[in-house]
Amino acid sequence: MSEGEVHPLSVSNRFEIERLTGSIEAMTSRRATLADVARAAGVASSTASVVFSGKTPVSDAARARVLAAAAELGYTGPDPRAASLRRGRSGIVGVVFQGPLGTVFLDPVTRLMMDGIADGVASLGAALLLLRDDEDREPTLVSAPLDAAVLVGCNPRMRDSLAILHGRGIPVVVIEGDAGEGVPQIGLDNREAQGQIARHVRSLGHERVAAVTLPRDATGERGWLHSDDAITVDVTQDRLNGFRDVYPQAPAFAAGGSSIDEGLIAGRVLLGDPAARPTAVVAQSDLLAAGVIRAAEEAGLRVPQDVTVTGFDGISVDGLAPYELTTMVQPAADKGRAAGQAVAAMLEDRAAASFRFTCTFRPGNTSAPA
Repeated sequence: MSEGEVHPLSVSNRFEIERLTGSIEAMTSRRATLADVARAAGVASSTASVVFSGKTPVSDAARARVLAAAAELGYTGPDPRAASLRRGRSGIVGVVFQGPLGTVFLDPVTRLMMDGIADGVASLGAALLLLRDDEDREPTLVSAPLDAAVLVGCNPRMRDSLAILHGRGIPVVVIEGDAGEGVPQIGLDNREAQGQIARHVRSLGHERVAAVTLPRDATGERGWLHSDDAITVDVTQDRLNGFRDVYPQAPAFAAGGSSIDEGLIAGRVLLGDPAARPTAVVAQSDLLAAGVIRAAEEAGLRVPQDVTVTGFDGISVDGLAPYELTTMVQPAADKGRAAGQAVAAMLEDRAAASFRFTCTFRPGNTSAPA
């Protein structure tokens, strides 16, 4: 072949290379698809699909070619939106709380419960989306792509949220609240458990006793509770009922939340006047009880010699040593897990039953005879 003569195959090869290069450039300018990967790897689309799904065995050579082509094209896997459309699912379970979401993970009980919920829905491969129940709930609850929802508590305002979710046909489970017929409820023997610890305090001879309660409603307003006050938080009402089954006339102070700081504020109110000071304080959470103990120490009182303090939940409170709270231990993680399993059952068209857990009394060194 003389110099400058072009071999006919060279032209066709150049055109083929340019065509393939152009194809790859076109693919990389948009999101590569599974069909693109299959074509680049020289395999059928079904073969490329099972490499990513792992549902059917495929040869090592074919797998290597598919993964190499995917890496070249920047393909990271099937579009989850397409899978959601095929299943009619979003892969999201909403967890609806009362109050600010920023405080959700400050409470050890809530953290344990969330761990349980995540464990319960693990079989679904679902993600959890935290939602706040407030006046602005409609934009989220109306449009959020939820497969199911867990309502933590069920006050009157949350019952409006329940109506929104029912209107969308979204399955709902309620933890510690009554959402009516047909809604699985994961409950706790709050009244009986609080009554048990109140009877323990009475058995020690205490007559001047006061309660520090969880919030009375979603506003978190602090203050003394009167017989005609409306309490819209079911847990607060149930535990207060248990306390008043034993001490019907005893005073009760509503805290703004379940925290050591709120317990300290309530404790200062209860223990500030020596003439009216109770000899025992029954708190509706361990965090509140820890705050009351700090208030007692501020006032120069010894626990339990001068004042008995009891809690509720059975959690580990940092910095409380040498005190070990007399308290009721609740199975918070089991409660969340049961709610998650109820969600999984409903989404798999299985029956989802309600469940009621029992607390266990745990004596500590914060209670003593009056």
